Amino acid sequence: MAWIILILAGLMEVSGVIMINEWQRRKKWWAALGMALGGTLSIGLLTLAIRSIPMGTAYAIWTGIGAAGGTIAGMFLYHESRDKWRILFIILIIIGAVGLKATTSAA
Repeated sequence: MAWIILILAGLMEVSGVIMINEWQRRKKWWAALGMALGGTLSIGLLTLAIRSIPMGTAYAIWTGIGAAGGTIAGMFLYHESRDKWRILFIILIIIGAVGLKATTSAA
């Protein structure tokens, strides 16, 4: 269950980052609310996950989901570059996260 919570924390991080970008572009109240909600849920869920998953592993996976997810969201939502090197490095982040999961014994 802790791993599911950690993945949700990462996804909330991505949603918060998307809302930061929306706030920068549009200055709408809903973007500020989404930013606050995404960030709060992200940190809160990370806190819960760290109860069962080692802190270093949880933080690395959380930031990896945020980095990879934010980059992928930028590609699809904001037409950022889809250069083959960017895609390769996103894949490497995902491989690193899966490797950490595979080598971590936690609930």
